[in-house]
Formats: sequence, structure tokens, C-alpha cells
Amino acid sequence: MKKLFTVILLGLILVLSACGSNGKSDVIKVGTTTSEVPTWNLVKDLAEKEGIKIEIVKFDDYVQPNLALDSGEIDINAFQTIVYFDKFKEERKLDLAAIGTTNIWPMGIYSKKVKDINELKDGDQIVIPKDPTNLGRALLLLQKAGLVTLKEGFDGTGGVENIAENPKNLEITPVDAGQTARGLDDAAASIINSDMAINAGLNPTNDPVFREDASNKAYVNIIAAHAKRKDDETLKKIVDIYHTDEVKSFIEKEFNGAAVPVREPISFLDDYKQN
Repeated sequence: MKKLFTVILLGLILVLSACGSNGKSDVIKVGTTTSEVPTWNLVKDLAEKEGIKIEIVKFDDYVQPNLALDSGEIDINAFQTIVYFDKFKEERKLDLAAIGTTNIWPMGIYSKKVKDINELKDGDQIVIPKDPTNLGRALLLLQKAGLVTLKEGFDGTGGVENIAENPKNLEITPVDAGQTARGLDDAAASIINSDMAINAGLNPTNDPVFREDASNKAYVNIIAAHAKRKDDETLKKIVDIYHTDEVKSFIEKEFNGAAVPVREPISFLDDYKQN
């Protein structure tokens, strides 16, 4: 009886060891935001065919996904622009690395009060996101819309003190990015990230009264991993799956221009500060 038990036990250990060594039993946890979930559901299905199991972990803010990645709670995340990522990891001293590109989500100016950007009146309030990179991005969008002039040499970092001219005396109010859509109820206009707009039931292609274009590398979204896993073959494979024609076509159809696929290697963003 003891011999039989020993044989069974050894067999069980061998089976478990085999499962652990082939890598296919491991689950890759992907942290992302609500608007990105449909795309990652597709990536999950495609990865399953390649023997890679993915679990999607949803976040509703722009802070926790990087902290969770650094602590090892998730394996990769996909929700942020390269400029936001670089600034966040520098400020928090996180050892993270960008490993792949995903999309650009053009930021827009939305309003329930006006139908044209030129209809804004003297003293009107405009709500903008207050996190450092999105704030700078919003200021650049206001300048592109002809509403303000920024100080010469403004590089996208810093706050409203970088406004040199504000001819309409607009009241520019920074709030949490997740609150920008709610600002539409009171303010004359609100600058909202595409994913937050989608969460609020807005159409980032048709609803903005003014919208940025998709040409700035600094605002390309990326897939990030812990630096020690930047060369992990499984993670690289997930990036490759994200860059397939099937995923590209899905993004174009699902978001109808609200997200623009980017399938360049991560090295494409090396010079984004000069872009």
C-alpha cells in the first residue's frame, strides 16, 4: 500500500512539474481601462490559440495600473501614453519599461453649451484634466483651437501658469481626468480623454467641438511591463498579437476613429520628445 501511495505521489509531482515548466499554465494578467477591454477580449481569444492564457484586470483611473505593475499584481498594462508613462515612472521611481505600441486616442473639447469652438464667450469655464501630462496636452489643444497662447518653449509639462495670452479670459479649471465628463453639466466646455469620453457615453469621433489629430508620438499609447521582463518572449508574443491585422481591423470598426491603431515597434517612440 505504501509503495502504491509513493508511486501515485511521485506521478502527481511529475505532472505538476511538467505543467509548470511548459509555461502554458501560467496566466498573464493585463491591467487596462474600461474602453480598452473590448480590444483585450479579442487579444485574449487570439492568445488562447497560441497557448497563452490572459486575465484582464480592469482599472478606472490612471494611477493604480502602474503601481500594480510595479508590485507584480499584474504582468503588463495597456492604458497610457508614452509621455505619461515616462513621467509617472520617473516621479514614482518605478522600474518599468514600455514594450509595445497600441493606439492613439485623440483628445477632444466637448460642450453641451456650444456647437462651435468659436461660440465660447468671455469668462466661460473650461474643465481640463489635472494630471501633469494630460494637463499639458489639454493646454496644447486649447492653443491649437486658437483659445490661448502658451509661453514660448512650452514642452507639454507644467500647468496653467504657462498660458501667456487668454483673450477670452477663460476660466480654465483642472480636475481629475475621471471627472472631466461630469464637468459638461456646469462648464461651457470640457477637455476629455477618449477613453473617459467613451465611458461617459460620448462619441470621441462625432461629439467634440474641436479635436486633436493623431500625429503626435508623445500621445501614442503603450504596453508596459516590469523592466526585468521587457524581453520576456510571452509578453513579446502578446505585443505581436496586438499588432495583427485582425486586431487592427477590430479597433477601427469598434471605435470608429476614436482610437487609431499604431503598429510600430517601441523604438519608434525613442525620439518622441523631438516630435
